[in-house]
Amino acid sequence: MRTRKDNIVENFHGTMVADPYRWLENSDAEVEAWVAKQHELTETFFDPIDPRPDLKKRLTELWDYPRAFIPSKVGSWYFYQKNNGLQNQPVLYRQQGLDGEPEVVLDPNLWSSDGTVAISNYTLDDGARYLAYTISASGSDRQEIHIRDLEKKENLEEIIQWCRFTNMAWVGDKGFYYSRYPEPGTVAPEDVVNFNQVYWHTLGTTQDEDRLVFERPDFKELGFSPFLSSDQQYLLLHVHHGTEPRNGLYYQELAQGDTFVRLLEPGEARYQFLGNEGSTFFFFTDLNASRGRVIAIDTANPEREHWVEVIPEQDDVISQGRYIDGKFVLSFMHKAHSRLRVFDSNGEFKEEITLPAMGFIDALSAKQNHTELFISFASFLYPSVNWHYDLRTRTLSTFGEQELKFDPEEFETSQVFYPSKDGTEVSMYLVHRKGLKLDGNNPCLLYGYGGFNIAVTPSFSASRILWLELGGVYAVANLRGGSEYGDKWHRDGMLEKKQNVFDDFISAAEWLIANKYTRRERLAIEGRSNGGLLVSACMTQRPDLYGAVLCIVPVTDMLRFHKFTVGRYWIPEYGDPENADHFEFMYRYSPLHNVKPAHYPATMVVTAHGDDRVVPGHAFKFTATLQEAQEGSAPILLRVDTKSGHGHGKPIAKIIDEHTDIYGFLTRVFNISL
Repeated sequence: MRTRKDNIVENFHGTMVADPYRWLENSDAEVEAWVAKQHELTETFFDPIDPRPDLKKRLTELWDYPRAFIPSKVGSWYFYQKNNGLQNQPVLYRQQGLDGEPEVVLDPNLWSSDGTVAISNYTLDDGARYLAYTISASGSDRQEIHIRDLEKKENLEEIIQWCRFTNMAWVGDKGFYYSRYPEPGTVAPEDVVNFNQVYWHTLGTTQDEDRLVFERPDFKELGFSPFLSSDQQYLLLHVHHGTEPRNGLYYQELAQGDTFVRLLEPGEARYQFLGNEGSTFFFFTDLNASRGRVIAIDTANPEREHWVEVIPEQDDVISQGRYIDGKFVLSFMHKAHSRLRVFDSNGEFKEEITLPAMGFIDALSAKQNHTELFISFASFLYPSVNWHYDLRTRTLSTFGEQELKFDPEEFETSQVFYPSKDGTEVSMYLVHRKGLKLDGNNPCLLYGYGGFNIAVTPSFSASRILWLELGGVYAVANLRGGSEYGDKWHRDGMLEKKQNVFDDFISAAEWLIANKYTRRERLAIEGRSNGGLLVSACMTQRPDLYGAVLCIVPVTDMLRFHKFTVGRYWIPEYGDPENADHFEFMYRYSPLHNVKPAHYPATMVVTAHGDDRVVPGHAFKFTATLQEAQEGSAPILLRVDTKSGHGHGKPIAKIIDEHTDIYGFLTRVFNISL
């Protein structure tokens, strides 16, 4: 399909760069007409024999299993979200005791006919009477805070707007602290996601009565996450600059007035507040420790010479931790899967909590003054399980039910290590049927991400089980740019070193082919968001290496990404194209600008109209450019969803539809029999 081109050329530091499809960044009737034609092209691809009805039937069966999110204990209640199977959104429940009768608190499935309104976050006051929760619609990052009186079972009248991923930090049952952005129209359009501020909201009042607590107008790109110490003596702010993981921490002693102490400034290291004993704050940090350590800072003597190392850097990487009942419970990544260890308040190792399989701890839930801990644990072949651990009795038990619509014993998981282009050893997980023949004929799906300090670890997806049942191999590479092997692993895959990530992924593909897990014609690659950047860069650099590409909600225009919504927050990770030195290495790999006439593999680009994180213009422009440059016969297709966004809060029905199209595409391209 040919797309209209405009004569737009821009000068970047002396390099003239054409942008003929810039008009596809717009939201207008012409773009909608273009999207409609792309939809027709995609549907034509599935004619005359469409595998999708059979695939959707099996996907629906696989997704129809109960799954509960990690619980939290507040007062005498346990709160958790649960999906009974095919509900579009999980329902919020509460129950008394570990074996109590569940009671529905909020059911977002009643809020919209198509399930596109979701709960994003929720917190409760210590007495568990008042619930503050955020909702988002159609996958947007924009959120509203609503408040519910659980005793009266009715919502308060006040609604708080202009939030994005805020938490709500309660002080008793009087109200809470939260963060928000300026009211639209009060700042320039480009600043609607700048000037983050912290406010106090008193229950029973309107938002315009909320009190401004903290802001940094001198540094408009900072964001703040407010929370309270367990003793409610301190209001703390995790301070972030965009997506840079090296955060800061400011605090205010509530009894001493409104002054904030800027204890740690962003940009030096990562600091996660674990808890406190009086004026002594405990942190997990990677300062002078790429794999992480635990330190203590006495705020009465905060000078660095007084800092105390409680738990030194280990061989494994600390991924998260909690300070509970005077103990440190730390989740470590050992070769990109989890181990859970307990240390006393002096840092002495006490025990390792045995996990059921090679998997990953998604979350830990506990409060400092509790003696119990919840652990959310998943693997490639088993859905997330919530474990309850009693630190006093040292007993581990499951919380919630499990039901599977397949036999995990038919499949197996292994981990291999392969050399990247520069000799760096990279790990990769392989999941497939037992007894797999290494004859090069297996269809293989290689997944990667490689960025933003995010670890890609064992996780469960019902849709992946379908791929395994079809005889496919699922491979997951732990690329540089993630946090699997510490801060240095991340730093070696960002800014001017971003090419390392692409080299790691290309080397993974080559290893799979060389070791006869698959062959080029039956190798598909998949990436989402930053992973969409990954696969689009790799297909432009090595179009000969793959048989299919799944490029989902991708970042592809590295010269204009910072001009849309929250894109400017990615500058610490990617670089600034308006900086001449950064432009040089960004332009070198920018997928949109490196599409040349070639025989490209079959490609499906996926995006959504409501994506206000990675705007769909990235996907539109890349698709049009690929379609023009395609010299071979393989299809270049675009899938655009409506009333969904980047992925957050997506209804189960839309998830099933998306994966039906994805696996329908792969079965057609690879001629896989159902």
